[in-house]
Formats: sequence, structure tokens, C-alpha cells
Amino acid sequence: MKKYFVAGLLVWLPLAVTIWVLSWLLGVLDGVFASLLSATQFVLPQSTHQTVEYLRGVPGLGVAVVLLVLLLSGVFAANFVGQWWLRQWDALMARIPIVKSIYSSVKQVSDTLFSSSGNAFREAVLVQYPRQGSWTIAFVTGKPGGEVAHYLPGDYVSVYVPTTPNPTSGFFLMMPRSDVHVLTMSVDEALKYVISMGVVAPPGAEPPALRN
Repeated sequence: MKKYFVAGLLVWLPLAVTIWVLSWLLGVLDGVFASLLSATQFVLPQSTHQTVEYLRGVPGLGVAVVLLVLLLSGVFAANFVGQWWLRQWDALMARIPIVKSIYSSVKQVSDTLFSSSGNAFREAVLVQYPRQGSWTIAFVTGKPGGEVAHYLPGDYVSVYVPTTPNPTSGFFLMMPRSDVHVLTMSVDEALKYVISMGVVAPPGAEPPALRN
């Protein structure tokens, strides 16, 4: 009986988790759209409120609108005029106290993670953590810079050590390059390995030299 129960669980669990994640994502997008509609009610005439409430009840409209806005924003940001306006917007945000600290930090992180020219999460490595003899998977995020680099003699790299099974939290470490072993597995394969707690192991291969 237990064997069949576990087999059934293995069949339905991936589907259930996938549906849950998608439902959460769709809920977030719908929530953003609902917030935008609520904001418009403060500036639009009273006669338009009934139409706004009707739009709020249309299933899937929020997801479609948010995705369309993101797409149009990307098209706008990719041309010369859009880039000029974005520079003006960044300069404005940089002049606002408190806001500039949060905005600039989030922008730097997002540009590093999602930009095609960024260097973050481009390489999976093996490091000893949290003690000698205990190994875990990490991701190279770059090299230490600024004031920190002056206090680190030799060749160091910056790595991110994710937690299991939630890789969105983790630890930032600066380690000697000689202590970092490059893995041939892709970042996606390494993330699957971490999330599965070592159950889903990618195929092995000869390790390459660490790229700069």
C-alpha cells in the first residue's frame, strides 16, 4: 500500500507544485493590475468607475495587460529615445533621499542578474562550505572590487552559495580562486541539483579552467 501511495504522490506532486507556482504568479500579476485600476479611480471621473469595476472582474485581463505593458516597456527601452528617458528617470531617482539608496541598489542587482552583458550566475562551482571537508554548489558572481579588493591579497572571486531547497536565499562569499572548482554542469542543472537536495544529479564531465 505504501509503495503505491508513494508512486501516486510522485505522479501528482510535480504537477501540483507547477500549478501552485503558476497560480501564485498569475495572482501577483492580477494584483498589480487591480492596484492600477484602483489608482485610476482617484483620477478618473465618477462616471467611469462602473467600467473600471467591470474590467476588474474580467478573468485573465490583468495578466494580459501586465505582460503587454512589460513588452511595450522593453520595446521602448531598447531604442535611443527610450534609453534617454530612462537615463533622465534614473537621474531623478538618484536625487530623492532614501529612495535613491533602494532604487540604485535594486537596479544594480537586477542589471547584473538579467542583463545579457552581466556576469552573475553564469558559472556553477564547487566550494568548501561551511567548513573544510564539507562541499556545496555555488555560483560565480564576479570579482571583489572597490575597497574590499585592497584587503584581499591574491586572486579572489565572489560566489553566491544558495540554500536548499529555496535557492533565492543564500550567502555571499569571497574566496581564493584556487579554492573554487569549476563544474561543467550548466547553471540550470546546478540549480536543479540544489533544489532537489542532490537527488537530481547531472552527468559528470572533466572540469574546465575557471573563466575570468
